[in-house]
Amino acid sequence: MTNEQPRTAPMTPTARLVETVITPPVIAAVAAHAAAKVPGVVRLEPGLRGLAGSLTRIARQRIKGLDPAPTEGVRAFLEHDPPDVRIEIDLSLSGLDQAAATAQAVQRAVTRAVTEATGLIPSAVSVSILDIEIRGGLL
Repeated sequence: MTNEQPRTAPMTPTARLVETVITPPVIAAVAAHAAAKVPGVVRLEPGLRGLAGSLTRIARQRIKGLDPAPTEGVRAFLEHDPPDVRIEIDLSLSGLDQAAATAQAVQRAVTRAVTEATGLIPSAVSVSILDIEIRGGLL
């Protein structure tokens, strides 16, 4: 006879409910990063409305001690029920590349990056070309 205690099944921790919240500024930051990397994109253009919103967001994040991610020139709209993401991007392109092809490449890159980062598939990625930079007198 031994002094062993009877063995019981190990207790499993109770399942915890985890909620992930993805906000429009996060989506905009992912989209801005993806758009800026597309060949032919010179820069994102914030415009007047974008500058005002960006300044407010940056101030709020700095107060909280956070480093703001660049989102100038990008606006993300998120509906929760049903989940829907729409993205608007304003940019400046190089005069050396075809504008329509570059805009389509931006749409594909942004859709892919946002989907991979958030799991949300954008229903629309609208690209507005606000400027085409012509260097060296080519045009």
